[in-house]
Amino acid sequence: MKRVEAWNESRGTFLAGSVMLADSWWTRLRGMMGRPEPAEDEGMLLVPCRSVHMYWMKYPLDVAFLAPDGRVVAVYHGLEPSRRSKWHGDAERALELKAGRLAATQTEVGDRIELHNGAERSDHG
Repeated sequence: MKRVEAWNESRGTFLAGSVMLADSWWTRLRGMMGRPEPAEDEGMLLVPCRSVHMYWMKYPLDVAFLAPDGRVVAVYHGLEPSRRSKWHGDAERALELKAGRLAATQTEVGDRIELHNGAERSDHG
């Protein structure tokens, strides 16, 4: 599965360096189900995605919904198992991260998230 890095360009903060790309019907449906809880540096990008569910999950996740230009249109902190997000018609993608990561990086609605392959940008470390 392809992986990318996620950066909050608005704040100059690194979000995650190993974000799995879920861009098929099956990978989006499965999402993080059955996977271990992500580390601080891990996540998943669901494309396209306007809402997420946490059914059959064993741990909470942070979720940022992104418009086509990368602007954050909605943020969920610690979305719990068996819950779901609202529908976000202006979103194109959803970035799922370890619970607490969005607060730790002060990521908020209106921020712009950029995605890069590891070779494009690697100055986080």
